[in-house]
Amino acid sequence: MRAVAEAEHPGRLSACPACDAAPLAEALARSGPARGDIMLSVPAVHCAACIVAVERALNAAPGVHAARVNLSLRRVIIDAEAGIGAADLIAVLDRIGYEAHELDPGALTATAADRQGRDILMRVGVAGFAMMNIMILSVAVWSGADAATRDMFHWISGAIALPTVAFAGQPFFSSAWRALRAGRLGMDVPISLALILASAISVFETLHSGHHAYFDAAVMLCFFLLVGRYLDYRTRAVARSAAEELTALEVPRAVRLTDGAEQTVRVADLAPGDLVLVRPGGRIPADGIVDEGGSEIDRSLLTGESAPVAARPGDVVSAGEVNLTGPLTLRVTAAGRDSSLARLTALVAAAESARGRYTSVADRASRAYAPVVHLMALTSFLGWLWVTRDARLSLNVAAAVLIITCPCALGLAVPAVVTAASGRLFRRGLLIKDGTALERLAEVDTVVFDKTGTLTMGTPRVAANALPPEAQPVAAALAAGSAHPLSRALAAALEVAPAALDDLREVPGYGVEGRWQGQLVRLGRADWTGAADDAPGAATWLRIGEAVHRVDFTDSLRPGAAEAVASLRAAGLRVLMLSGDGQGAVADIAARLAIPEWRAGVTPQDKAAAVAALTRSGARVLMVGDGLNDTAALASAHASISPASALDAARVASDMVLVGSSLAPVPEAVGVARAAARRIRENFALSILYNIVAVPFAVAGLATPLIAALAMSLSSISVTLNALRLR
Repeated sequence: MRAVAEAEHPGRLSACPACDAAPLAEALARSGPARGDIMLSVPAVHCAACIVAVERALNAAPGVHAARVNLSLRRVIIDAEAGIGAADLIAVLDRIGYEAHELDPGALTATAADRQGRDILMRVGVAGFAMMNIMILSVAVWSGADAATRDMFHWISGAIALPTVAFAGQPFFSSAWRALRAGRLGMDVPISLALILASAISVFETLHSGHHAYFDAAVMLCFFLLVGRYLDYRTRAVARSAAEELTALEVPRAVRLTDGAEQTVRVADLAPGDLVLVRPGGRIPADGIVDEGGSEIDRSLLTGESAPVAARPGDVVSAGEVNLTGPLTLRVTAAGRDSSLARLTALVAAAESARGRYTSVADRASRAYAPVVHLMALTSFLGWLWVTRDARLSLNVAAAVLIITCPCALGLAVPAVVTAASGRLFRRGLLIKDGTALERLAEVDTVVFDKTGTLTMGTPRVAANALPPEAQPVAAALAAGSAHPLSRALAAALEVAPAALDDLREVPGYGVEGRWQGQLVRLGRADWTGAADDAPGAATWLRIGEAVHRVDFTDSLRPGAAEAVASLRAAGLRVLMLSGDGQGAVADIAARLAIPEWRAGVTPQDKAAAVAALTRSGARVLMVGDGLNDTAALASAHASISPASALDAARVASDMVLVGSSLAPVPEAVGVARAAARRIRENFALSILYNIVAVPFAVAGLATPLIAALAMSLSSISVTLNALRLR
């Protein structure tokens, strides 16, 4: 690992982490993880300070040789000794406040860095620089340069323009060639013809000492088209596939028990009937039945159920769940591609591919646009040739028609609006990932919310401290001895010094116990502490002698949740809540937020099916969720939003991400999307009006290719200015 870093960046290992962590991580990503390396997904890493904190904590852990964070992918690769497991390193990051999940490097597609955006931007710069220089030369021609001087300026312009058009116009030429080979016409075919004709006519005029050459028109046309292409790229750039991220979340290794001996094997090598050991804190590698041991299972990743559930011999567990408190021996029933996590991955992949068939407005318009443009230019050429018998003049008219009808304004109509709207929403805390998201968001009439981690913060809090003062120190001491989420919440809520306890120990699957002043004290499950009250809801029980006290927990609402739900309902949208939590917890949140329609105990497949059913009934669904259990529903909804705290896979599957913690931007996003849809329609109307006015001038021979390029530029500017009204 260090050899890779030193080879790629010699002498830089002592530099500041903010300076060298990202390039070193990219080098590691290119070289690929070595055998024995561990890769973790760390969704909360977002800045240089995070890199420093994560790397410092991991490098200080025993047995770790090196750790490097890839900030762009929010992953960390750790070179550790053979005895170090991912669960150990996840615990290290958890102690400093960073959630982490183990990734399987073999499940992540090894792709090269995306250079498309930088490539287009480079071509924009080249075209812009060339355009400015050619315009300076053109000013001299327009000012009266004649004869040899004019020809010299034309030759210099051509020497600049021709290589520029060949280089900067390559995206259009390549796309047009692919379209023609496939026997179809796209928007890039008339664009390429216009660029080629403008350049060819300019060369012809220069060779024959003509008064006009249109090198400036060709380069100007190329520049504005590339600007539109770059805006389109920026608004359509989407992160890696959610299905890929889900696959990588599957545990890559498992501890198989063979005749009582432990053996670390690949999960893909597990077979039904194998015995697998899952230690506390580890993720369950395969579907199975508990054979030995007792513990509590965190199913929030898959089902959204925030309260841990007990696991006893005979209980069924699923791949992807987390073992919390005690070691478990499982008998495998399904592993690898047959596991429940793999089936969920396939469901997400199918939903993504279905949504991927969505076509933007501009693409639909281009289907009818390209044939009309070519027919119009050909008709103009043939008509002028028949009337004048002058091929040179007829070609000039045809080129002017192609340029003046060039789909620059049409190409900018959508991305210019999306860029302006994206900037406005980003300043309000909402990041748009998909260029078609606003168009789809403007059409929604139904909003489906997840509960835990979306409408709520996903962290339990003590609802009301009903413990008597003399019991609180005992509760604080017991809670401090457990890693259970409810125990941690209780320990944080009790502002008292913990009592001194003897024989403190955690009983997996039940709770924690000890002795205080000679008597047994317990904190945990109702049946274990002898509580008669087992009403629904997240709760824990404290037993001191014969007295048993119940402590209830609630999940705090996410900031802006109440306002968001109220605003959406006021705007006439139907609001529903689907949650994997129990009936009591879901009913409580629904009442607090005035959500009339809700369902509890919903599985990931049920959520996706519910969204599909709403879609079949004619609804346009906006799904807002944060967990792995929401990913399939997010991918299949008409539009989708996830919080920044969501799991990587959920953020990737969604169209938009809430950068802040508040839900307040959600209803504003719907309003901005509807305004953006109006601006897009206005831009199309402007484009059509421009063509209605300008095309007759070109067909009548009243516009040279240069005038056509200037008119095309004005139409593009008008579309952009209209889009900026959204800001």
